[in-house]
Amino acid sequence: MVLDNLGTSLRGTLDRLSGKSRLTEEDVQEVVKEIQRSLLQADVEVSLVMGLSDSIKQRALEEDPPGGTSARDHVLRIVYEEMVSLVGDSTDLPLEPQTILLAGLQGSGKTTTAAKMAWWFSKKGLRPAVIQTDTFRPGAYDQAKEMCERAEVSFYGDPDADDPVTIAREGMEATSEADVHIVDTAGRHGLEDVLIDEIEAIEKEVAPDHNLLVLDAAIGQGAKEQARQFDDAIGVGGVVITKLDGTAKGGGALTAVNETDSTIAFLGTGETVQDVERFEPNGFISRLLGMGDLQQLAERVERAMADTGTDDEDWDPEDMLSGQFTLKDMRKQMQAMDKMGPLDQVLDMIPGLGGGLRDQLPDDAMDVTKDRLRVFEIVMDSMTDEELENPRSVGASQVQRIARGAGASEERVRELLEQHRMMERTLNQFQGMGDTDMQRMMKRMEQQGGGPSGGMGGMGGGGGGPFG
Repeated sequence: MVLDNLGTSLRGTLDRLSGKSRLTEEDVQEVVKEIQRSLLQADVEVSLVMGLSDSIKQRALEEDPPGGTSARDHVLRIVYEEMVSLVGDSTDLPLEPQTILLAGLQGSGKTTTAAKMAWWFSKKGLRPAVIQTDTFRPGAYDQAKEMCERAEVSFYGDPDADDPVTIAREGMEATSEADVHIVDTAGRHGLEDVLIDEIEAIEKEVAPDHNLLVLDAAIGQGAKEQARQFDDAIGVGGVVITKLDGTAKGGGALTAVNETDSTIAFLGTGETVQDVERFEPNGFISRLLGMGDLQQLAERVERAMADTGTDDEDWDPEDMLSGQFTLKDMRKQMQAMDKMGPLDQVLDMIPGLGGGLRDQLPDDAMDVTKDRLRVFEIVMDSMTDEELENPRSVGASQVQRIARGAGASEERVRELLEQHRMMERTLNQFQGMGDTDMQRMMKRMEQQGGGPSGGMGGMGGGGGGPFG
């Protein structure tokens, strides 16, 4: 996750402030140093880091904590508000007919981003179409076509054509019934004049409503010059940050936003077409600071339920807290969680679980890839109802029978049973939180649909982020 070490390091520093009613200058300086260290390591430009830290320091020393607010929570609120201000608002992309032009260097993830954005718009009830104009990169047409088929959205491209402007014009005509046109342009290894000239010509042809710059989260300090040149050529109205599922630092994106005086539109968080999020500054910063993001979590749960055919009655978050669940329950939850994305991303969205508790879980506690899930389902299909209801009763002879019936190895069957025990232990660990924090949070999430007005882990009340 972008800037992921910020939340961890800052939480440790803030925890040392627990119990204090007022902060000393040394306390504030320690917090500021942690923020500076994390942001600089994430390749955020020095001037941005210094401006942010100066604002935090000034406010923390001059403002008095509101009545009943600890010094720790007061400085956390200041950090939150200043960082939200730094990343800015989300790019204005209304759910209405529009044309979006994507620009960026080769390898930035434009082609994947085009399909992801089209999928996102389709889930919002619009009819999107992707137009692939890249005639430079071998395989661009095939990749775009395949990604759009996975996203189940309209696609236009011409692998035999040489002129990207002609492809753009014919593509707009061929997909005229679409509500949203997403035009993917060619990239190069550098900002060559021919790339800029080509993008300018395509922009003139399609007259986009929005020009979005696609940036690899690992771009680093190179983002400033790249953003400036694209902005000079076509004007950048928003930024898409890709590949946030790896070890990328992501700070260059903040630099690009600042350089172009634009905003962030989408975040790419994985390899599949569903791994995309509309950027929301409140939730984004809340996640960075370990305070969760119930809005994104609710959206992922809703998506998982729709994709797996699970209705509201079948999906009860408190089932995961009971510590007593069968292999049938495990199958249902594994399918839904697989749809929701990597577990570490999901946990980052749950207030109170993104930090310390998550770090205590086994690395493979819920490591359920699509391949493993497929094998596990085959194994489960070879088990009796009694075995599914009580997996601890399965002995050696039953393992042999189940393996033969599934056409799998006995090791696979034992792996499934061990996975169940591991998930049970993990859920028991959640259950150890009792009837207070965890269950109250889950109930609140259910009742309020995960919106930001619900507060974050007991930290606030009204709308406008975790503090109300």
